[in-house]
Amino acid sequence: MTLAGTLETELELKSPADKYFKRISSELHQAPNASSDKVHAVEVHEGDWETPGSVKIWTYTMNGKQEVLKDKIEVDEAKKSVTFVAVDGHVLEKYKSYKVTLHIVPKGEASVAKITVDFEKQHESHDDPKDYLQFVISLIKDIDEHLASQAD
Repeated sequence: MTLAGTLETELELKSPADKYFKRISSELHQAPNASSDKVHAVEVHEGDWETPGSVKIWTYTMNGKQEVLKDKIEVDEAKKSVTFVAVDGHVLEKYKSYKVTLHIVPKGEASVAKITVDFEKQHESHDDPKDYLQFVISLIKDIDEHLASQAD
């Protein structure tokens, strides 16, 4: 069994790529408004909401348990890509490394979210982070619905 791996999937979004990318790259404080059953708070720990390299602290519910994640954000404006690299928190109890990359691709008036989860397990007995991937998918859908419900 290998300790490192990658999970990938794609989601069709209703939101235009620019609007969705702006929300995930510089407006993460809106995540609890879009998905209050999952995300309880996103706070700046270091830096600010817009600067790549800034560190955020997420408080969320995963599989019925409250968890915390501290991540560093990497933004590629040209590619409309945002990467969240875990630097502390519950996810690192099972994984030596964990990062989620969201690449937002325009598709007509809407867009597609390409999701990549790269990880390395602490121990081979730990499962791949499929539950975390499902959490990310659900959050992406919630943000998309929230954006679609807002007037421009």
